[in-house]
Parts: sequence; C-alpha cells; structure tokens
Amino acid sequence: MIKFSLACEKDHAFDGWFSSSDDFDAQKKRKLVECPFCGSHEVDKTLMAPSVSTARKQAATLETMRKQVAGELKKVRDHVTENFEDVGERFPEEARKIHYGESEARGIYGAASKPEVESLIDEGVEIAPLPSAPEDAN
Repeated sequence: MIKFSLACEKDHAFDGWFSSSDDFDAQKKRKLVECPFCGSHEVDKTLMAPSVSTARKQAATLETMRKQVAGELKKVRDHVTENFEDVGERFPEEARKIHYGESEARGIYGAASKPEVESLIDEGVEIAPLPSAPEDAN
C-alpha cells in the first residue's frame, strides 16, 4: 500500500491509500476518489516528502520505546512495593495460605525458586512475576 497526499480543486488536502500509482489513476478515472470535505472528484496527487527510515532513526525509536516500557514497568514495581507486603522467602508459603483461606487475603510479594513457582501454578495459586527494575541489573 502507498499513501498519497491528495488535494481537490478547492485545495482541500487529505491522504489516501492505494495499492499502486496505477490503482490511484484507475480509481480517479472511474470517479471513485472523492474529497472528504466537499465531495469533488477533481482530485490530484500533491508533492510529499518520502518517509525514509534510517538505522539511526530506528535505533532512536527503539531506545525511546525501551525507555517508555522501562518507565511503565518501574511504575508497576513501585506500586507493588508501596502497597503490598514484602514476605521475602516466605512467599510460596504465604501465597498458599492466602489461596487456601488460611490467612487473610492481601497483596504480597517476595521470592520463590522456579520449582516453587511451578508448584504454585500447578495448585492454581494466582501469582505473577514482579518486573525487575533497570537498576536491578546494575
């Protein structure tokens, strides 16, 4: 698909998507291309700057996205650490007690080994990993 910048005889500017330049020409000839503002079929392509993606642009975009994701993960982690109880290594035991109604229902977080996590999941205990913060890697 190709996006063209278009304008009608009254200089209303808008964009249109076509499978090719020939597709635009064929649709225009059949009066299928219409200005969304005034309904005119006298529509032509206008000059438009090409969108060129460079490696530098892609790297900058990826870095921006990485920072946004890291920021959102930090918000989640901060919310949990501020509002949930840290039960540390007792996490599997406390999670089971809550699940089976042997302890009051509350938000907790802590540490568990991979086998302990698998066992909790097998028992139907609802758990989720706490996202690590970027500073945790340092």
